[in-house]
Amino acid sequence: MKIIGVTGPIASGKSTVTAFLKEKGAFVIDADIIAREVVEPGKPAWAEIVERFGESILGSERSINRRELGRIVFADPEKRLILNDIIHPRVIEEVEARLAALEETVQTDAVVVVDVPLLIEVGMDKRCTLTVMVTAGRELRLERLLKQGLSREEAENRIDAQREKDALVEFADVVIENNGTLEELRSRVEGLWEDVRAGGRCRG
Repeated sequence: MKIIGVTGPIASGKSTVTAFLKEKGAFVIDADIIAREVVEPGKPAWAEIVERFGESILGSERSINRRELGRIVFADPEKRLILNDIIHPRVIEEVEARLAALEETVQTDAVVVVDVPLLIEVGMDKRCTLTVMVTAGRELRLERLLKQGLSREEAENRIDAQREKDALVEFADVVIENNGTLEELRSRVEGLWEDVRAGGRCRG
């Protein structure tokens, strides 16, 4: 089983890359989806977050208002670390559990994509056959976040909070630039898929 780790800064397009790989036949483990699951109302992570950040972050049916929580933590590095310490261990534990389950059930030549925003930071890249970093220019990422409905201040805070990611490119086996069209991105992903199926481990 080959494991492709996909990561990159916010609004770089890593989810789109993952979706293209899924179309090609890869199994996908999405850490963002898992992160939503572990903070569902009543779960331990939910209780810890409410205890640390207060009930003002709760929305309808006492679920966590992700935008409000994001506004808080992306404006305060210390609070972001607190949130990460609550969520990330649980997410990584679940990612590992799902990888173990797939190892027991899929064919040996299967490709599994692990989409984890902090893949390299938490050391999960060492678990991967290949690490892919998706990148895009700051202004383009800012534009994408604004189109998602964030205010300029919120968007800039989120991008600035991940400035250190630029230095992590050197740890990636493959860097996919996503500054062009969707079809250009698809073409790059198809090239990556061909390399993976052929057993390659290219850089660049």
